[in-house]
Amino acid sequence: MRNSTVRTVNGLTRRWARSLGSGDNTVFTAAGLWPLLALLADGAGGPARDELAAALGTPAGEAAATARELFEGLAGIGGLETALGLWTRADLPLRERWTAGLPEGTRGTLTGVPDTDRAALDTWAKERTGGLIEKMPVTDPAAALMVLASALALDVSWLHPFEPVPQRPADGPWAGRTVAGLYRLTSSLDRVGVAQTPAGPLTVLQVGGATGVDVHLVRAAEEVPAGEALALGLDVSTGVVPALPGDLLPEGTPGPGVTVGTVAALSPAPSLEVRTVAFEVTAEHDLTERAPLFGLATALRDGDHFPGISAAPLAVGEARQSARAEFHAEGFRAAAVTAIAMRPGSGPPPATHRVRRVRVDFDRPFGFLAVHRASGLVLAAGRVAEPLPFPQRSHPSGGVLRMP
Repeated sequence: MRNSTVRTVNGLTRRWARSLGSGDNTVFTAAGLWPLLALLADGAGGPARDELAAALGTPAGEAAATARELFEGLAGIGGLETALGLWTRADLPLRERWTAGLPEGTRGTLTGVPDTDRAALDTWAKERTGGLIEKMPVTDPAAALMVLASALALDVSWLHPFEPVPQRPADGPWAGRTVAGLYRLTSSLDRVGVAQTPAGPLTVLQVGGATGVDVHLVRAAEEVPAGEALALGLDVSTGVVPALPGDLLPEGTPGPGVTVGTVAALSPAPSLEVRTVAFEVTAEHDLTERAPLFGLATALRDGDHFPGISAAPLAVGEARQSARAEFHAEGFRAAAVTAIAMRPGSGPPPATHRVRRVRVDFDRPFGFLAVHRASGLVLAAGRVAEPLPFPQRSHPSGGVLRMP
């Protein structure tokens, strides 16, 4: 996968992260959306083509080839499964030039019968994500002439598992609650770093995966918007912005959640003490709510915006993504299904203008990024506003014992 392709996809991830601001749990993947926008750009015309190219960060004439290259690169990432699907009404003529680059086994048919089409689309989504995503994010299949979808499913096992522990934060939004903590002690101080950014110091922890994908946890000062912290964390995680590693950090509190000092120990080796939390995050994104960000503003209006896809006028009816991420003691799983449904268009629209001991704590809301180690491609990103509660176990008499 070319570095330029990684940069363009990560660019969309960065812009999407910044648009989120702060708020609840969320997870998203630009790597699942970018190829769909690229295929649309290849068949678009007029202002819609220009807007899609700008959102992609690549010329529309090169978009389809880059999308194919991206899918080929994704197929080589261990622990990642990908799929592309296209369903059309039987009476919708498609341009051979546009369909020629689609992978084999991509095509399906929309019958126009709502229950039949809904069952087929949902089955595809569930099978392609190992059950993590149960439904195709299309609200009205009966209104669609065409549905273009992608599925990504990532399964990462940690090189070194965490120890599950009850955690009770002393302060912050989770204070006074017993949450599902995760603990690890290692001598690899370089797994944590602190970067100096325009928003102040930013802490990033790299959790190594066994198949070449790592998950980076990101913590900024509390006043920094979560979306901005995540975008800055992307630059640190992918090496665009340097970070001072744990073995070079000064004593004291050099970064959010980081404490550096000298402690008595049985071994002469330095140590990195990590305390974080388990989480499960789901999100539903209506991409039309951020239509300019994704180059869809014109494509959503009535008009014939995709003459390179079909001789029949087409416009975008809806664009959505369903995503899920799980972070536990043994590993990380994430999946997303992204779908763009096309509706009938109309005539052309009017013209428009446009260690030592280093301890790091993630005991309050933080961000995360799943990054392919070799290429730097971000496969999934999100934020954790709410951790999982620490599990309880049942007493034989029927009562509940809280874990200590």
